[in-house]
Amino acid sequence: MSEALRSLLDRFEADAGWRQPARWRERAQWQERIERLSLSLGLEAGAAALRDRADAAQARLDAADADAAAAVRARILAGDGARVLREWMGEPAAQADGEGYDALDAMLGAVLALNEPQGEIAAPAPQTVFYQPTPARHALELLARLELGAGDVLIDLGSGLGHVPLLAAACTPARCVGIEHEAAYVASARECAQALRLRRAEFVHADARVAELAAGTVFYLYTPFTGELLAQVLERLRALSLRRPIRLASLGPCTQTLAAQSWLRPLQDAWAPDRIALFAAGAA
Repeated sequence: MSEALRSLLDRFEADAGWRQPARWRERAQWQERIERLSLSLGLEAGAAALRDRADAAQARLDAADADAAAAVRARILAGDGARVLREWMGEPAAQADGEGYDALDAMLGAVLALNEPQGEIAAPAPQTVFYQPTPARHALELLARLELGAGDVLIDLGSGLGHVPLLAAACTPARCVGIEHEAAYVASARECAQALRLRRAEFVHADARVAELAAGTVFYLYTPFTGELLAQVLERLRALSLRRPIRLASLGPCTQTLAAQSWLRPLQDAWAPDRIALFAAGAA
């Protein structure tokens, strides 16, 4: 195993390509290979020296990723987020399956630099779901399919730390609202929006059953709640659709519930719970 790691590190040190800011996915692959072989070294002769060499390589990769994230962050601050979105959408398909995470999530996390939520995080209330952020590749797919314009208002119901509204506000001209019942998540999202100067991103600490929804043109749900709670929120959206057209986007198990609603029209031939699904309601 030591020979395999030594050979890998030789190739890494001879390859200058990974230093380029846009090669963040390639850097993630280097990190994964180096870590896997390092963990397999055991007590082989020379293992300590090889681990030190591997640690130095990982530190160089981390530094390159930090520089790349800082460059993207600077572009967002300069108003160039739409071009960043197009570049990320042009990346090769991720290897992660379903609702798993991949290198793009790490890059987006580094760009957003969300502060750790302060204070106690309450356990999920009945019929609410333990929070997980939308995988970045699904968020990009969502924005690509929605083609949000300046007249759109995207409302993320159960927005958590705000990844989707933050990304949408950075990369599209739409107004973006996150509605979240956990106050610590809202505070963290607001701090991030302020740091990135995302004036079209706002976050509301509220229960989705009573929050103000009237301005929304697009509503996103990453299965934030289930059962009667979900039914009550969908009834509010159905009532809104009687006044004007709206679109709904979903990811995860709640998609099955949305697909069963007679007042919603699917905007795809088929749907799967681990892919973004789009629905329309109101006048065609």
